[in-house]
Amino acid sequence: MKLYDYFRSSAAFRVRIALHYKGLAYESVSKKLRDGEHRAADYRAVNPQALVPALEDGGVVIAQSIAIIEYLEEKYPEPSLLPRGAADRAMVRSMALAIACEVHPLNNLRVLRFLESPLGVDKKTIETTWYSHWIAEAFGALEAQARQASGDGRHMFGTAVTMADVFIVPQMYNARRFQCDLAPYPTLTAICAHLESLPAFARAVPEAQPDAGS
Repeated sequence: MKLYDYFRSSAAFRVRIALHYKGLAYESVSKKLRDGEHRAADYRAVNPQALVPALEDGGVVIAQSIAIIEYLEEKYPEPSLLPRGAADRAMVRSMALAIACEVHPLNNLRVLRFLESPLGVDKKTIETTWYSHWIAEAFGALEAQARQASGDGRHMFGTAVTMADVFIVPQMYNARRFQCDLAPYPTLTAICAHLESLPAFARAVPEAQPDAGS
């Protein structure tokens, strides 16, 4: 498998966690977002969406982290990232989607850049008021959900790693990077502290990637 990746992409971070958790080997191909490499014609020919991550497996290229992780779950079901029951699986997906569909799209690099130019919002306002607002919107709800759904205080749902855990860790990483106030979310911070100690999560962190700092 080949993962089109960028060390600081939180969406790619999710896929790296899933690949490591399932013990799947892959080749990382960096597309430096800050240099616009993802918009180059050669990459658009591979992935017309021109975003990272994209996963190439057996001649098929899949874009979007949710689709990639669902694909990995179906093709390589063990160890599973979804619980057995239909209602439990829906709950885990709802927590993952709250991150992927609600907070992340508003706080990703291209949106932050657009706010700065051409809209003219100053960088300090973007990195404090804007970013922190959407983190608080998402994390407040997720804190309440995790309190109800976590069986051991170390996972977002139940007592095993799920897709919800795969999505919360990269978003928490970003929240810390932007110096958001995390005091209102003790359950989330405790869960992430545990998850970040696990090998699959530790191997996926941005600093551990071949293109880190580029």
